[in-house]
Amino acid sequence: MKKVQKTDANGHRKFGIRDSLAYAAGDLGCNMSFALKGTIMPLFWTQVMGLSAWYSLLIVILQFWDAINDPLIGSIVDADKRKYKRNKFLQYIWAGSIGLIIGGACCFLPFPNAPEWAKIIIFMAGYIIWDAFYTVANVPYGSLLSLISNDPADRASLSAWRSIGSIFGNMLPMVILPFLVYNPDKSLNGPMVFVAALVMGGLGFICFQFMIKNTEIRVDTEISVSEEQPKFNVFKAMGNFLKNRPAVGATLAAMGMFIGMQGANTAVSVTFQIYFENPQISGLISMFAMLPIVIFTPLARKMVVKYGKKELSLIGSVFYIIGAVVLFAAPLGIIPVSQGNVAVDLVLYVVAQLIMSLGLGIYSTVSWAMMGDAIDYNEWKTGAREEGVVYSLHSFFRKLAQGIGPAVALTIMQGMGYVNNAKPDANGNFTEIDVSLLSWDFAVDLRFLVAVLFLIAGVMLFVGLGLIYNLDKKTLAKMNKELGRDEVKAADTVSAPQA
Repeated sequence: MKKVQKTDANGHRKFGIRDSLAYAAGDLGCNMSFALKGTIMPLFWTQVMGLSAWYSLLIVILQFWDAINDPLIGSIVDADKRKYKRNKFLQYIWAGSIGLIIGGACCFLPFPNAPEWAKIIIFMAGYIIWDAFYTVANVPYGSLLSLISNDPADRASLSAWRSIGSIFGNMLPMVILPFLVYNPDKSLNGPMVFVAALVMGGLGFICFQFMIKNTEIRVDTEISVSEEQPKFNVFKAMGNFLKNRPAVGATLAAMGMFIGMQGANTAVSVTFQIYFENPQISGLISMFAMLPIVIFTPLARKMVVKYGKKELSLIGSVFYIIGAVVLFAAPLGIIPVSQGNVAVDLVLYVVAQLIMSLGLGIYSTVSWAMMGDAIDYNEWKTGAREEGVVYSLHSFFRKLAQGIGPAVALTIMQGMGYVNNAKPDANGNFTEIDVSLLSWDFAVDLRFLVAVLFLIAGVMLFVGLGLIYNLDKKTLAKMNKELGRDEVKAADTVSAPQA
């Protein structure tokens, strides 16, 4: 006997675990591609392709493009008024999922013998292709949450499951790939990275197809706009953003997190190659360090209601700073280490990562909710909501920071003596230089740089959240009251951890 599907008053399938699993699968697909780019790309292009001298500049240029790419593609999606069989957002996600198979692999085309000008073209073209398809899939995906259900409890469930998809999407490349893409001499295997990118793209496509097939749109997407609305002034809106202390504080905190963490992660990859001399375990340690985020996420809702978003995130930044300070014990000689004897420091590194992860988990679960409050603050002070401008400028600076972090780290590493792992010999033939040729002194300095970059992230988090962001629990309650909004809103806007 065929099972009868339960429907709501509008004839839609009732919301359930199927919707949550489908939405989680979407972020799983997105983050497998994003994590692959973030963890392997700097090493691939500096060590395998030999673009160390150009990489820092190119990645900033490309990240700047990435920052303006979201609103460009977002506006294309918004302006698309065609009727699709299911939903235009799902249609764009379908197209993006196909493109990511190709786009992800284009970022890792292994042509180390190509002329330098050709490598630059390959790098920039590959990144632009990947970024375009990633945005085509990711921007509509983010919009789907509000269309799957308008019930706060359903949305909270979708947000929580999205965080689970995000975590697993990041963990798969970070944990599995190090065991597949490194040679026995700890150098990176370029062709294997290309194959891995193709496989990850295929897995992401499967995840997206599962999401598309099992997603039910229950909310009407047709929005009527009143002709009496005031004319939009972009310059006034940008000025209001700069006067919006909560928006500026939250943006500075996010920039600090990405500049410090993305920069540190670039240095960490090389650190595990030449300092800890075990690049394969870097992903396992990253996975272990994510445990506090996983544990804290279910508790975030109740703690936000009890203590407030700013107060809670500020505590998180303090934990992050403490963890970063612990990292200095070995490079400063508090805990003595020597070449081939860094086991104690590895334990110390894991402990520090756990502490920082707890701080990051506290902050990241409320970060987007804090931006929502910053939008309300703009309306409270100016009378204009300007949601799109506030979010787009915040996203712009976040993405710019994602490029600045690795660029700064690689520039400093070049000054310290970091050399390409791929150079032509005297006859022009391609040869690989083993990373073990880098000195122990360089390895110690690199380990110190990792600690400095993580500390910078923590300090910028603290400054942005503690000294600039001014919506504490008391002020937030006053603002919500004067805007006529429900103060329980804080419990419904806790977001998934940031990738």
